[in-house]
Amino acid sequence: MKTAFALMAVTALLLSACATSPSTRARTPQSGATAKKPLAVKPGTRMTVRTTAYHHSEAGGRANGVGGRLRFGGSVYSAAADWSWLPLGTRFRMCCNDRTYVIEDYGSALVGRKTIDLYMPTRRMMHSWGCRHVDIEILEWGSHAMSLKLLQDRQRHQHVRTMVVALRGQLHRAAL
Repeated sequence: MKTAFALMAVTALLLSACATSPSTRARTPQSGATAKKPLAVKPGTRMTVRTTAYHHSEAGGRANGVGGRLRFGGSVYSAAADWSWLPLGTRFRMCCNDRTYVIEDYGSALVGRKTIDLYMPTRRMMHSWGCRHVDIEILEWGSHAMSLKLLQDRQRHQHVRTMVVALRGQLHRAAL
């Protein structure tokens, strides 16, 4: 019981640490701005993205990338992406169903692709979702630095090493 409570506390701390105010966020490397200016992808930005779905019977089970449980229902839903594209803690609203998702997981099939994987609690829901292009609205940008920090010690897998290299490059360029 104490371990579960400690895990929940650490997860909450990590997710809250991902949020920063718009005035102190670093820009993406394409913007060429310094680390003190706003991101190129600002809250309120809308984009069309490719989405797929996954289920806890796949690798990783019911745990997300920060050690918490995958969520479906309530105020927030779990999603996975390449953290060098959509960093850990990024919150977005899916325009077609008005659900709020948070990027708190990643997967090997997502690295290098502009795809968001949505957690579904049943295999039937996962298969029913299939692959869809949907409009999303960014509500809050996550943290590339926190993404890198969590991935540093997980580099035994090639897809994680690929994200780490990309994140280091982004943070280095943002600091210039």
